[in-house]
Amino acid sequence: MNKLALATLSAALFLPGTVVHAAQRIAVLAFELNDLTSLPNTPQEQVRTASIRPLLEAAIRQADDGYETVPVSPQAQAMANGSFGYLFRFHDLAAKLGGQAQADWVVVGQHSKPSFLFSYLMAHVINVKTGMLAASFDVELKGNHEAVTRHGAVALAKKIKGAIGSGGAGAVHHSH
Repeated sequence: MNKLALATLSAALFLPGTVVHAAQRIAVLAFELNDLTSLPNTPQEQVRTASIRPLLEAAIRQADDGYETVPVSPQAQAMANGSFGYLFRFHDLAAKLGGQAQADWVVVGQHSKPSFLFSYLMAHVINVKTGMLAASFDVELKGNHEAVTRHGAVALAKKIKGAIGSGGAGAVHHSH
């Protein structure tokens, strides 16, 4: 880039009214399965639960609206997660894991299945800088087909991006 182009770009960045936003970096952790049915943790339900993270990440990245996802390795998540639900419950520890991935936000999720007919995607959105819960969402899934899971992940992504876009505002949002 020549000096004139660099000077023009630099000037444009500091013009009044020019807003430059850095992309919000979101670490989505693998969802845990909380299967409360009489036939829990079937291989099919484990595969379905494992599909939620990549579906959610894809939905977050889908529009060019300033959100990007950053990876957290399964090993790093396993090391930070003392037991089932540990990171879901202890937001400061989830935030520390998100910080190691250089994320601004971390999403910790559970797939809760109280029935064969429906289940819930439960997600906590945690501000990495403060270590505090910014929002909490529950999205109901009626049925267990791939399209139902995909639709739920897209709905959850919209809610997460809405909460992050408003800065979390310190509020906890429950949604069904």
